[in-house]
Amino acid sequence: MISQLAITPLIALIAGIIILIMPRFLNYIVAFYLILIGLVGLFPQLFS
Repeated sequence: MISQLAITPLIALIAGIIILIMPRFLNYIVAFYLILIGLVGLFPQLFS
């Protein structure tokens, strides 16, 4: 029984499969990741 599933490895797996299927989609994935990390860095109180 899985009581808690880590979301980061699941997202990485899905992103990897999408990149293999559609390599041009890599630009959007990287851009979304960088924007998300930037927001977390600038506004850490929003994500805690």
